[in-house]
Amino acid sequence: MQEIVDSREMKQIDSWTIAQIGIPSMVLMERAALSVVEEIRKRFAKKEKILCLCGTGNNGGDGVAIARILHQLGYMVHCEIIGEKERCTEETRQQVQIAEKIGVIFVNKVEISEYTVVVDAIFGIGLSRDIQGIYEEVIEKVNKSNSYVIAVDIPSGVCTNTGKIWNVAMKANVTVTFGYWKTGLVLYPGAEYAGEVVVAYVGFVHYKEKKAFQKFFYEKRDLKELLPQRSPYSNKGTYGKILVIAGSKNMCGAAIFSAKAAYVTGAGLVRVVTVEDNREIIQSSVPEVVLETYKETTIEQDMLRIKEHIQQADAIVIGPGLGKGETGKKLLSLVIEYGSAPTVIDADALHLLVREFQFMEPYRKGKKCKWELPANYILTPHMKEMTALLGNNISIGEIRDNLFEILSSCVENKNILVLKDARTVVLQNEQCYINMSGNDGMATAGAGDVLTGIIAGLLGQKMSPYKAATLGVYLHGLAGEKAGIKKGRYSVMAQDILEGISAAMKIVDVDKEG
Repeated sequence: MQEIVDSREMKQIDSWTIAQIGIPSMVLMERAALSVVEEIRKRFAKKEKILCLCGTGNNGGDGVAIARILHQLGYMVHCEIIGEKERCTEETRQQVQIAEKIGVIFVNKVEISEYTVVVDAIFGIGLSRDIQGIYEEVIEKVNKSNSYVIAVDIPSGVCTNTGKIWNVAMKANVTVTFGYWKTGLVLYPGAEYAGEVVVAYVGFVHYKEKKAFQKFFYEKRDLKELLPQRSPYSNKGTYGKILVIAGSKNMCGAAIFSAKAAYVTGAGLVRVVTVEDNREIIQSSVPEVVLETYKETTIEQDMLRIKEHIQQADAIVIGPGLGKGETGKKLLSLVIEYGSAPTVIDADALHLLVREFQFMEPYRKGKKCKWELPANYILTPHMKEMTALLGNNISIGEIRDNLFEILSSCVENKNILVLKDARTVVLQNEQCYINMSGNDGMATAGAGDVLTGIIAGLLGQKMSPYKAATLGVYLHGLAGEKAGIKKGRYSVMAQDILEGISAAMKIVDVDKEG
């Protein structure tokens, strides 16, 4: 598990390490420079011609120190200060003086194309304005060149807190970031500019202050501890009874994907409640499913049977392909009134929740957005559905540009929010998981239905709702990666993601066998 910090948190950690722990700023700068040099030495021989582009802040000081260490190691390296030297911080001024004494060559307005490697140390994590003038010119020249770019801490021009671009940004091949992942390296479009990210230990001591969000993400090495344990002494009841209320006439695919995903993730029994029209195709597609159907003409009588299943379930899914009509409303009302199990509300059920029930208070800038929902409810909107949950008074673009402002308005809600996007976010109170698995091949119909089923399958195995939501999102992404390798990202379909779930989870069994 990796922690993610923003610029304010990183500055507090830096200040705490220097002022309270007593590690001098120049020592931290030296360690930072050495970590970048180590990555350069792994990748390049001394024949390469390297240019360190340095700003006047402490990020520039890191760059000057990098140039000096490379020079001492025998690399062909030049250093260029972008901006007025008189405005250099004290640490950067010292680094320049040391480098000059060592014999580092400082250049001015060079031809970028002459260099095979460029070290980007122009702006660090504190940038909060659009890049213009000479800085914009230099960055655009580097981006147009064929040089291999190594960014120091964060690519110049990427907002540390949001991943947005300050007019222009350096496109790095690799970013060496210090101490912790930064939010701007995780979220798009910043993640695309960062390239490969290497987190370097430089000696920071974490300042334990309460934060607005505890941001983190999972790695493959976390899977063994995260996945629910299987017991030799068990039966299908051990791993949960999942109730999937999904599918309407001519819309049975969503129910099939959710049910299959729950089974493949480890659920013991999956019961699907759907319209009678779907009986034949669901039974032929997922014979393992226990089927319960209803008819529009007998819905009132059918509700009595469905109510019993709702009360007996260990986990409930409602919404995929359900439809937004009166029948869907009745089914959702039944779940809300009689269900006590952890419940995943997806797709059409999200629209019904907003339209028909008085649980959702619209978002207002600067105010808390209140949803009177239980803590074991998991809402899984994509960006368009999120605008509806927020009252349709904010656009998708505004959500993406102000993501953490929007999320901060939701922290007092008890329920779990799974906001699906290229970087899916899972929020409950102040816990904020940001997913790093997956690929663009997963932007395909039915992928969300598979995710819903994965989460339900984990819930059935007694995982806590928040842990099931975060791990479900991570596994979903890993399954998409497996599908992308097998089929190619252009050709991935929901069925391929389903097949990828087994491959993603098998890592645990392989490790046990090994």
